[in-house]
This record gives sequence, structure tokens and C-alpha cells, in this order.
Amino acid sequence: MFDDTVGGVLGPGAGASASGPGLVRRRRRRWVRWVGAGVGVVVVGAAGIGWGVYAKLDSNITPDNAAAAELARYEKERPTALVKGAQNILLIGSDSRSGDGNAEYGRDSGTERSDTTILLHLAADRRSATAVSLPRDLMVDVPGCLRPDGTRTEPMFAMFNYAFQVGGSGCTIRTVEKLTNVRIDHHMVVDFHGFKDMVDAVDGVDVCLKAPIRDKAAKLRLPAGRVTLDGEQALGYVRARKSLGNGSDTDRMDRQQGFLGALVNKVQSDDVLFNPVKLYPVLDAATSSLTTDPELANLRGLYELVRGLRNIPTEHVQFLTVPRESYIYNANRDQLVEPEAEKLFARLRVDATVAVTRQVPQDSVANSRNAAPGSGVSPAPTFRGNTAAEDTCG
Repeated sequence: MFDDTVGGVLGPGAGASASGPGLVRRRRRRWVRWVGAGVGVVVVGAAGIGWGVYAKLDSNITPDNAAAAELARYEKERPTALVKGAQNILLIGSDSRSGDGNAEYGRDSGTERSDTTILLHLAADRRSATAVSLPRDLMVDVPGCLRPDGTRTEPMFAMFNYAFQVGGSGCTIRTVEKLTNVRIDHHMVVDFHGFKDMVDAVDGVDVCLKAPIRDKAAKLRLPAGRVTLDGEQALGYVRARKSLGNGSDTDRMDRQQGFLGALVNKVQSDDVLFNPVKLYPVLDAATSSLTTDPELANLRGLYELVRGLRNIPTEHVQFLTVPRESYIYNANRDQLVEPEAEKLFARLRVDATVAVTRQVPQDSVANSRNAAPGSGVSPAPTFRGNTAAEDTCG
């Protein structure tokens, strides 16, 4: 998720940029339970860990006021929310080299981009959650946006992560809304340093490797089998491209999602939630790297968001990549596959279910085409992805 993990500093008008704090993206129902229960423990159990601790964690979170102002400026052109209670949260990562501990990953040129973006849809009844990865190389229409220096860009057809480069989180949100016609209710941003701290706070995370890894660029030298990664190794693992899989962004996104599931399992298995000594470092790492819209920029706001998610069955927590293929004019870029992509976005807009499979479907809308005539029921189209019930180490 992170070439890809990243955060943002607030520019004067663009919103979170690639140089500030952010939030590690979460994956499974157990992840949702961890967030909800963890934040809940702090919110309602301040007496147990002390008001001073609560206040520190609360103040760690950075409100993205600039992005909020940019979105308010263009409110009339934004999509309308169609289903009361459904929530769409944009999780953004970038390749920023600024900020504590991030410079070692390269020079801070001031033009970092968002390399990981996930649209997380929470059903109104809180019985399902769908996380849709949007490839950084996807060719899209980027609207004119406010730069950090106060100037404005011209609308452009460009790679998706160009939006974050020129206009931060506010521009990224407007680009996603233009692409999907889905209203974004909240957003969160994460950086390298926050991701590493989160992993180290739980004493490392286990992953399963089919073959040894020798990757100088990612600073990885790992044996095959089950391996416990510390924060530095985990960052290299989720960012690596050339030495793992087929080198594609799709393969890397799959790996990132699997790692987040393993992170959640580690948090849950170590009884972190109700042990203040273990819980505090995790919450401190998460909140210190978190930039959100103002409504979520406090522990109570986060708790209100996640408290209804703890009972979602793992088989109803789904992860997929938006249907994409090589761009017709450049094989190193992506374009949407239609009508599959619009079928997906349309279902998210009306809070309808989708189905996922690990194998790429021949026709991801075949099911809907085969609906019984006159039935009035359109079966959920099937997309490439997986559910939180699947064991990535199995």
C-alpha cells in the first residue's frame, strides 16, 4: 500500500500533500474491530489510561482544513449521496520523502504523488464493507486544482497520482468523485514513518513468502516461509516491485492488502485491545501519522465512524481492484475496463452488494446479463478480489 504509504502536510489550499502524517489502511473485520474497540477504549476509558494520554492521542491527529476548504469551494459540482447512512472513505498513501525518518527513501523533490488510493465503502446497515484499490497509473481526467503555492492548475488528462502531486488530498478527492460519481464522505492519509511505527509497535508482523527475497532497492534479504517483518522490512515488502510477483501494480496491491490483514491478526492475537501498556504505542503510532478531514480529526470522531463495524462478518469484508487494463496508447499506463468499472461504481453509489473472486473473471458482468427476464433482480457482478475470511498464509 505504499510506494505507497504516505502522508501529507497541509498546503495553503490543496489539502494534505505528500509530506505529512497519515493513517495505515485497514483490511479485515478484525481490523475494523481493532479500530473500533481500540478507539472506543480510549474514548470511554479515559479513566483507565488517564486524561493526559487521551488528550495527547487526540491532539496527534492533524485536521485537513485546506482540503475541506477546497471541497467546499466546489460543492455544487460534487456528487450527491444517494443512500443515507452509507459511508465512502478515501484512504490515501504517497511516496513523500519529507518528514521524520522518510528522507532515507529518496530526495524530497516537492512533487511526490499518491501511489496508493483505496475507496472504502461501508454499507448503510454496516453488514458489509468493500475496499476498492485505484491504480496510481490509471489515466483519468484531473480537474483544475489549487497548488500549494496558491496558483491553480488547468484540467488535464493524466495519471491518477498526478492529482495528489499538484493539489494534495483535495484534488485527489475531486478526481475520484469525477471518475466514479461516488460522494466521498471522509478521507485519511498516511506516510512512511507512521507505517513503520505501527508495525514496530506490535513487535513485527508475520508474512508467508513462497521464495527467498533478495532486493537491494527495497533493502530486503528474507528467507522463504513464514517471516516476521519489522517496520523497516515491512515498508520494503509492501513497496517492492521488481523482485516480487510480476512487477505490476495489481500484484503489489494484492500484497499490500494481505500484509494489512496480517497486521490486524497480530494486533488481535496479542491482546492489544484491552492492555493499556500494549494499546498505547499502537494508538500513538496510528494517530501520530494521521491526517483526516476535520470531522474525523479526533478520537471521538473516529470512534463514531467505526463503532458500528465490529460485527461485519469477515466474508462480507471485500477487497478488489477497479477493473483495469493496459492503456491503449501506453502499455505502462492503465485504463478502466468498461462496462465493468461503471457497474462497480453504480453499485457503490446505491449501496448494492458486489461479489469477488481471486481469479480474473472472463466477464465480470456476466451474472447481471444472465438475470432472469422480468425478475427485477440484478445479481451482483463478480470482480477480481478476495474477502477477509480468506487466510493469506493458508
